[in-house]
Amino acid sequence: MQEHTLSKKAGAAPACVILKKGEGRTLKGGGLWVYDNEIAKTEGDFENGDIVRILDFDGYFLGYGYINTRSSITCRLMSRREDHPVDEALIRRRVENAWQYRKDVMAGTGVTGPEGCCRLIFGEADFLPGITIDRFADLLVVESLALGIDRFKLMIVDILKELLHEDGITIRGVYERSDAKVRELEGLERIKGFIGEPFDPVTEIVENGVRFEVNVRDGQKTGFFLDQKFNRAAVAKLCPGKKVLDCFTHTGSFGLNAAKAGAASVLAVDASQAGIDQAARNAALNHLEDVIRFECADVFELLPALEAQSELFDVVILDPPAFTKSRSSIKNAVKGYREINLRGLKLVRDGGYLATCSCSHFMDQDLFAQTIAQAARGAHKRLRQVQFSTQAADHPILWANDASYYLKFYIFQVVDEI
Repeated sequence: MQEHTLSKKAGAAPACVILKKGEGRTLKGGGLWVYDNEIAKTEGDFENGDIVRILDFDGYFLGYGYINTRSSITCRLMSRREDHPVDEALIRRRVENAWQYRKDVMAGTGVTGPEGCCRLIFGEADFLPGITIDRFADLLVVESLALGIDRFKLMIVDILKELLHEDGITIRGVYERSDAKVRELEGLERIKGFIGEPFDPVTEIVENGVRFEVNVRDGQKTGFFLDQKFNRAAVAKLCPGKKVLDCFTHTGSFGLNAAKAGAASVLAVDASQAGIDQAARNAALNHLEDVIRFECADVFELLPALEAQSELFDVVILDPPAFTKSRSSIKNAVKGYREINLRGLKLVRDGGYLATCSCSHFMDQDLFAQTIAQAARGAHKRLRQVQFSTQAADHPILWANDASYYLKFYIFQVVDEI
């Protein structure tokens, strides 16, 4: 198991980061980040990635966290209690709590079964900032985005494997997908590869009774988007006997949930041929090839073409990628969300349903709702809200950490304007 000490020299007192007077409001309000412009000075020797003490301007202890002066998020908090230093015992408590939480809130979803899947560690929301770990049946996928947590990565994986084994779950392989560009802001290389011995990166999971093949090496992100689990089930309830359009289908998740629920027909669309090919294999796994049809196309181009052909659907699903990953691009993102929702609404028959979402935390709930309302006016449709929800509970939202709240999901009944 990987070891870690509080500072560069084993046994040495950790360096101190001292905040400016009046700063640290986010940290004191329950957040976990300290930005570079909040820091007055540092005292003591440290290397980037070390654990440091974080003190208020008057010397009041605020917590232990790891430091990286290359990042605008200079410190990420790991512990608020002075008698709880960052050591293996603390890391074990964090991991144990995270796994017990999933067993509680995901009960009934097969989370402890051999083909179970869930997010096991969700960074800041599990008080392990900077690391995400997903389980897909007998495989784990790790994404580490910060230098400090990189030092604990192997320790966290070992503890998780031990805890899962105690519940009868054997993990045959761990794959790292720390290849996000944001690592470069931490001064880190982008990494993708096996942790330990190589293995077959393909496995099968079951979600809501639907089987999916997951490729943890070549799939998007960690291989499969787990955060929509309950939202897919909610849409599926509306689909028996219905004609369904699933846009941005990725590997077929919403569309296959609809088909499994008894949809009369499903057209599933994605711009990625690799995604479409995987989705077709998933359809075959579930013997749904006669119900669902896949098309590789740009959704922004296809929807107007379907409208020109006077196509109408009972259920239209819009699950696009994040249109904005920064505050500076929100304006263009709003245009994109407005356009895609307007086009989607025009394809819903009177009394049918629209499921639509945004997975960008920069697109907040109010702005997203306003954008949908504008699209409805442009399409001359009226909306009756059926449901609003967020990401599945294995992706918990930590209040005071805005980045942990990112998914906004609506289902509307759509009626012609009266």
